[in-house]
Amino acid sequence: MNNDYKERIDRVIEYIRENSDQKLNLDILASVSNFSKYHFTRIFTSMVGVTPLSFVNQERLQKAIYLLGETNKTILEISNLCGFQSISTFNALFKKQYNKTPSEVRNTARKNSNFLSYLSNKQEVSGSFVNYNKNKENQLLKRAWENMITIKELPAYEVAYVRHVGSYLDTRVAWDQLGCWAKEYGFTPKNHFFIGISVDDGNLVDEYACRYDACVTLPSGFEQHEHKTNVQFKTLSGGMYALYPYYGTIDKFVLAYQSVYSLWLPSSEYDADDRPCLEFCMNDPAKDREGKCKVDLYIPIKQRRSITVW
Repeated sequence: MNNDYKERIDRVIEYIRENSDQKLNLDILASVSNFSKYHFTRIFTSMVGVTPLSFVNQERLQKAIYLLGETNKTILEISNLCGFQSISTFNALFKKQYNKTPSEVRNTARKNSNFLSYLSNKQEVSGSFVNYNKNKENQLLKRAWENMITIKELPAYEVAYVRHVGSYLDTRVAWDQLGCWAKEYGFTPKNHFFIGISVDDGNLVDEYACRYDACVTLPSGFEQHEHKTNVQFKTLSGGMYALYPYYGTIDKFVLAYQSVYSLWLPSSEYDADDRPCLEFCMNDPAKDREGKCKVDLYIPIKQRRSITVW
């Protein structure tokens, strides 16, 4: 069912609007959507244009605008009624959104009756729902995706890895460290896979706190023992994956994720599974003529089951 993803995201949006005064977190919203928590934020953001928690705050602020103009409730009462954990959080988010404090907005609204309507319309325009609401099936696009995506079954891999913490654009140090270690054992791209794992979703984690694992597959029977280097070991889960080949600059690689999650997955017969995505590095960008990276992006998937809408 091609609009299944839209129905599930609609369900989350409706739930947020009906429960914006309650405590809402990613666990709750992912459960409502019946998407894997690991991939829920990426799917929601790709389809709606803002993160789930940003959408929650937008709905709460929209309600606050109404209460400021139509009631005499105190700022503290409005903060509580809109579901904010503290008045300081409410004031900070409100000021960031409207460049005015709640009190300033209330005072201005009393002098200008059209001011609150202006703020509400401004927020709706900035909500980035145009693409979401126009998300219709495109047969030409669908055929293009069918030619681009390959469904593959991958085995479990034993890997050695070096963890990088920071911007995903600065993973070279981790790869250099892993490369030096792998060279000692004769592990090269000719006989081993070099795989990157972007552990964190950049929509949720600050760019300089994101974790990234530079991995190399190990041969069967390899003796894993402690090293003085930063090299660690783990097993990557096997299973069904959707392969999307990417060739472009490193800074635009994030768009590959966005394309697959917002355009291919919703029109496919699959759900994203609760496993990390695997980025098989197929070249060395430093040695590429155009300085581009060639990556086989593997998105973990599972067959979609029919969902009862409630």
